[in-house]
Amino acid sequence: MAESNREITADSQVARIFEWRRGFNTIHLIDVGVHLDLFRALAENPGLTGRELAAHLGLHAAYVEVWCKTAYGLEILDADDAGKYRLAPYFDVILASPTHPRYLGGYVRLGTEVAAEDFHRCREAFRTGSVKPFQGRGDHFNQAIAESTQGLQVVTAKKILPGLAGLADKLAAGGAILEIGCGTGNFLLQVAKAFPKARCAGVDIDDDSLAQARQKVQKAGLSERIAIHKEKVDDATGAFDACVMIEVLHEIAPGVRPAVVSAAARTLKAGGWMVIVDETYPSTLEEMRRPEFRFPLQTGFEELLWGNVIPTREEQEKLLRDAGLKGPINRELIGEGFTVLTVQR
Repeated sequence: MAESNREITADSQVARIFEWRRGFNTIHLIDVGVHLDLFRALAENPGLTGRELAAHLGLHAAYVEVWCKTAYGLEILDADDAGKYRLAPYFDVILASPTHPRYLGGYVRLGTEVAAEDFHRCREAFRTGSVKPFQGRGDHFNQAIAESTQGLQVVTAKKILPGLAGLADKLAAGGAILEIGCGTGNFLLQVAKAFPKARCAGVDIDDDSLAQARQKVQKAGLSERIAIHKEKVDDATGAFDACVMIEVLHEIAPGVRPAVVSAAARTLKAGGWMVIVDETYPSTLEEMRRPEFRFPLQTGFEELLWGNVIPTREEQEKLLRDAGLKGPINRELIGEGFTVLTVQR
């Protein structure tokens, strides 16, 4: 196993602990800014002092001033010599624009509201092996998940799918696409809007998510083009031009993954595309210290209590081959550690 060239001292290890603790507090500060609309207010009204920002939002001035000073020190905010604050570059879309593909407010919420609660349970779970699965956690949890994956959904609908040979033309001409693990339906709505003639279907096992998805589809007036189903896809053999799974594969129990992926593959027409966006777990100790595996490692620990197990590259590709998909398996890394797998039937 390769060793780092940096000199390791007691002081350098202590400094790492303080840096990690600072990261914890930074996420807390961001969470406060998202929930209390501090980022949104500064995006819409740049150049406010801390007291002016507090007055604008009806918040306690002393608290908001400390929040602004801390955010400035962390380089989340910038300021002029008069102490008038504005968002640092790009944080307007990252923290103040929930519909933007780069928005990460939902991901922060997932840590502060879901992971923090789960970590309290985690100590006992290490003794018992108990899990609190993804399903049945309610609307609040489902909304946090939907927000945290929204960027991936937009990128998949607007960039990944149009980049696959022949797929955009088929969808534009009225082709069909299936999403496994459709959650609250955000991706299906994106596809339906990007391809006005396409027919879309989604399946999921969580009743709360399915109810939200149906409501969104009906509200958008897209019920004739988007169908939402519970669980099974076995009766859709050869019906779709593409089958998509976004942050779903690692949430399927390893024992049933082969059956789910095989059923998904059977829904594809000849020449149809399987598209999987997920994390890839490192296969070796050496990989565990490589930057591209930091996020999968983090997710693997964070979602232990959910019962989720992230597959390695070898496990991913075996699932696809065993499902009868014989075309080249294309693999691309996007964002902080997400793998895009595409293979044609």
